[in-house]
Amino acid sequence: MRPPQTPRAVAAAAMTMAVALGLAACSTGQESSSSPGAGASVAPVSGKISMTYLQKQGDQEYFIGEAAGAKAKAAELGVDLKVVNLGNDANKTVSEVQSAIAQKSNGLIIVVPDPAVGPQVVQAAKDAKVALLTSDDQICTNGPDPSVCAKDNLVPRIGFSGAQMGGEVGKRAAEEFTKAGWNPAETRTISAWKQDVTVCTDRVNAAKAAFAAGASAGVQNIDVATDNTPTGAQDKIAATVTANPGVKNWVVWGCNDENVQGGVTALENAGFKADHVIGVGLGAYLACKNWNSGKPTGMRAALFINGKDVGALAVQTLYDNLKNGKAMPAEAFAPTTMVDATTFKTSGATCS
Repeated sequence: MRPPQTPRAVAAAAMTMAVALGLAACSTGQESSSSPGAGASVAPVSGKISMTYLQKQGDQEYFIGEAAGAKAKAAELGVDLKVVNLGNDANKTVSEVQSAIAQKSNGLIIVVPDPAVGPQVVQAAKDAKVALLTSDDQICTNGPDPSVCAKDNLVPRIGFSGAQMGGEVGKRAAEEFTKAGWNPAETRTISAWKQDVTVCTDRVNAAKAAFAAGASAGVQNIDVATDNTPTGAQDKIAATVTANPGVKNWVVWGCNDENVQGGVTALENAGFKADHVIGVGLGAYLACKNWNSGKPTGMRAALFINGKDVGALAVQTLYDNLKNGKAMPAEAFAPTTMVDATTFKTSGATCS
């Protein structure tokens, strides 16, 4: 597989294509109004509906669950669904979108490896009069960075509330910190995430705010830029720990389980015992491996996000739009649950 381009390179390519195409001018039961600028309407489909679900990192446990949920819902609705694994290749995203359109998909659901390809994806769907919905991560119709995109130019999205998820993580981390009774001056928090992914930034910022409110202590935070993988996070957090030799206790959160797992492993390799580490994951699909081992671990808890719920909701939302002309919400959210070593087995969480 070709290594993914840097965000800057992909962004430049995306914007070049945008200019060439003449582009001008993203809770359970909780929805906001449709975005007219991003959710372009298409004609209702009278016969059998065909959809393509294009996912980044399709071999990750969360996305495997998402695909399973989408397939189950598609079978229930009589939808012809194809699932495509994009890996981390931004270039593959565009070619697979074009392929899905050529194969006469009526609608696309996409989780992009890099948001910079957003304008190309949107334009391709618009030109082909194909409905477009995102899941998990946002994309913008007219720029590579959803974080600076006007709300009307964000493509409708199914997923989780970044602020709600991050808030739950930060709250649990504060509870664990208070229970541990650590000296704030000897403690640091680590926020680890891929910093060009908007939903990740939302999660991390909310975790910081919730921890600060719940811990009632001035603990210094260190931001660590990662690639959202366990090994990438492990390497970057290991360097951070080495650069802060006086710290005795560490609290770790991030965009996903991968970041926290990488941090917990880095701290373990640096000689920190489990009772000097508080890791609160987001996903629970890696966190539960620590609990299954039966060994002491700094992974104290994780927010369980069920990909099956997101996949099913995405297919239902796109189906309603294609079959009945129902406007897609700007955002719709699936539920989450905080789990730990004592509760994860009954939550439905699966280990990857």
